[in-house]
Amino acid sequence: MKACISLLAALVATSSFEETKPADRFFDSDGVRIRYVDDGQGAPVILIHGYSGNVDRHWIAPGVFADLAADHRVIAFDCRGHGQSGKPTTPDAYGRAMSDDVARLLDHLKIRRAHIVGYSMGAMIAGHFLTTHAERTLSATFVAYHPVRVWTSADEADVEASARDLESDTPFRLLIRQASPPDAPPSEADIRKFSQTLAAVNDVKALAAYHRGRRGLVVTDAQLATSHIPALGIIGSADPSVASMRALEGVMPTLRVVVVEGATHGGDRGILRTPQFRMSLREFLAAPR
Repeated sequence: MKACISLLAALVATSSFEETKPADRFFDSDGVRIRYVDDGQGAPVILIHGYSGNVDRHWIAPGVFADLAADHRVIAFDCRGHGQSGKPTTPDAYGRAMSDDVARLLDHLKIRRAHIVGYSMGAMIAGHFLTTHAERTLSATFVAYHPVRVWTSADEADVEASARDLESDTPFRLLIRQASPPDAPPSEADIRKFSQTLAAVNDVKALAAYHRGRRGLVVTDAQLATSHIPALGIIGSADPSVASMRALEGVMPTLRVVVVEGATHGGDRGILRTPQFRMSLREFLAAPR
């Protein structure tokens, strides 16, 4: 039961940061209202959160935003379909459009180039942005996941299953099972409880559309191999994607991967909460270009 409580906290966590978090701002990205926060001075850093997350859960609550804002200009935004941003419900409103949101945010803020940092789903977006907007990218950091390099019939089936799961009477069943420790699977009662909690803070129709449009974020090995943009991968040794992150080093010459021993994808031991993550990211951002 303790593992289940930890899971729920990781998936819907809020924190007592309301007094210190930067003010919410909004801009129009091709008809979709996007919420963002902006603080600090120095080289600009764009933070892109993970699936079903938002600025507060993945960047502010773990202290990443405040830490970087001490000596960088840090901008984090709620991806379309998430948080306080607009939530279109058609698949063609996602995919590449999520990468283009980053470019439009830079245009809105009159920033020519920025460091791009993406966590989980955000790493997929960062990988696409790196290949389609290289002229706007100072560096790219992939946290707990990486660019999507292939798309097969199995991937197509997977996104449809994820979308149908969200449209079921117990949405997020797949996410809850995937996020649970293998040695402590959730009970049916736990799944239903967590499902109700997650459905209350997410738009399931928008997230189903995101899954069906996810193919639009795929990039090719050739695009990554010819990139000259400095890149960093940071992932926990207990993350299921650690092997595929390592494999990306053989494709992308500019990529260096840091594996944090014992860190998981999310939760109490999640990569975003580790001091090694912050140290590695800071060293990378400070490196001469």
